[in-house]
Amino acid sequence: MDCASEEQMIRMKLESLEEVKQLEFDIPHRQLQVYHSAEIDGIQNALAELQLNEKLVNTQEADLPGIVDHRQQRKVLWWVLGINLVFFVIEMTTGWISSSMGLVADSLDMLADSIVYGLSLLAVGAAVARKKKVAKISGYFQMGLALLGFLEVLRRFFTESGTPLFHWMIIISILALAGNLVTLWLINKAKSNEAHMQASSIFTSNDIIVNGGVILAGVLVYLLESKWPDLVIGGIVFAFVIRGAIRILNLSK
Repeated sequence: MDCASEEQMIRMKLESLEEVKQLEFDIPHRQLQVYHSAEIDGIQNALAELQLNEKLVNTQEADLPGIVDHRQQRKVLWWVLGINLVFFVIEMTTGWISSSMGLVADSLDMLADSIVYGLSLLAVGAAVARKKKVAKISGYFQMGLALLGFLEVLRRFFTESGTPLFHWMIIISILALAGNLVTLWLINKAKSNEAHMQASSIFTSNDIIVNGGVILAGVLVYLLESKWPDLVIGGIVFAFVIRGAIRILNLSK
């Protein structure tokens, strides 16, 4: 497994099978343990439909592990969901005020993470149909916003537009960086080995890199007195957001 969306795809595919009792993901090593009854043919066929190049390593008899208490995980996810939503609003607002596409793009990246965290909150005990419906609505919403943002970047590339307010870019991105550091601390404090928590940690680490990119773009806007660094970082982040939306839409299939 290399991202939360693949985990969600597998969960929605397998959790509807009666023979599947529990799933344990190991994202760093791209491994999945399936605790099941009956034969494995149905599970293999379901995985093959996802086209993730799966391979059966081994199968053996095993006792079903104890059920994990997810209350602490839910508490952490609610906190990080709230942090991301708050900074989505802050960065979107200040991005338009300061004419910074980098901030607007980063705000949508925050929204994308919020969607993933929201899906993670639904990962335990939710009906498959409900997860698919949420994923479909979220994916289309995120895709629509990202495409509009990308078109705005292209418009500013080919038309005269003002230089963004670099100080807003730097200040707000530093605040967003602090928010992501708090998020990463909360996730790591939970000390969970479960896939959706590991994926959340990876996503937040990537966000920190994006925050650094927007800060760098703000510095370059100041030094070069040009809009181009802001448009370049904005276009790059929008492309990642669109890619994430496509992955989320795959969950609804």
